[in-house]
Amino acid sequence: MLAVENLTKKYGKFLAVNQLSLQIPKGHIFGFVGPNGAGKTTTMKIVAGLMRPTSGRVLIDGIDVTKNVNKVREKIGYMPDFFGVYDDLKVDEYLDFYCAAYQIPVGQRKKIIDQLLELVDLAHKRQSYVDSLSRGMKQRLCLARSLVHNPSLLILDEPASGLDPRARIEMKEILKELKNMGKTILISSHILPELAELCTSIGIVENGKIIAAGNVDEIMLQSSNSKMLKIKVLSGADTAVKIIKEQPAVENIIRNTDSIEFGFNGSEEETAKILYHLVNHGVEVTFFGEVQKNLEDVFMKITKGVATDAHQN
Repeated sequence: MLAVENLTKKYGKFLAVNQLSLQIPKGHIFGFVGPNGAGKTTTMKIVAGLMRPTSGRVLIDGIDVTKNVNKVREKIGYMPDFFGVYDDLKVDEYLDFYCAAYQIPVGQRKKIIDQLLELVDLAHKRQSYVDSLSRGMKQRLCLARSLVHNPSLLILDEPASGLDPRARIEMKEILKELKNMGKTILISSHILPELAELCTSIGIVENGKIIAAGNVDEIMLQSSNSKMLKIKVLSGADTAVKIIKEQPAVENIIRNTDSIEFGFNGSEEETAKILYHLVNHGVEVTFFGEVQKNLEDVFMKITKGVATDAHQN
């Protein structure tokens, strides 16, 4: 559905996007992860046809965005990270305005608006003024706005930004429903655990480049060949640390208040030997097992934390 090929965007000498490439099949959700200034918003604006690239190209359903932007806009729904709302309009008037902008016949608008308000759980607010809505409701209204023309591809830039936990859960459930409807979604977010649960695949971008891409499990493997082991003991913590340090496949020992964690790139047999040595030296072990890495761990490990520009994210 979306193919980005060697995309580059320069502002004078500043390189915001650097030979970035990605592909999203139809019906998939692709999570765009990266620090502020990594190039996410610039890339999404180019995909949405709001900005021309310096070089490279973007194809949406086989159509070149630069060469046929009007045709492409029929296929996309774009939700920017900062969006404007018309405060003097009621919710249904707001959506009717956007239906008119997309030249949807008057006779079809009420049905479309009713369906969208049900989808984003705002049917009970249809007669409320937009400026009376909470931030979470405004976010959902903006998402509904991007769906009035039934686009195939949704480009969502930080749709959960600034939302409280309940509002984030509500937004996530809506996105799951859109996926079930067959929509293809490109979404950027800093809320990494939710992306891991929601997305078919993710791409981690830094300094305008994709530095890791694939499904979450694949990226976990890309980030490190080692696993993280954790032990808890009733007594003998000092002895345990000493024994662990003596093992050749151990790295990065972290001693917490009630546990010891360490990276380990040895075999299963070597893992078993660590436990054997601990017990054999009188360490009272209450827990010994592997700790599952999460997306935040991987993100912190493979990114350097150096953004290209805080104003171009």
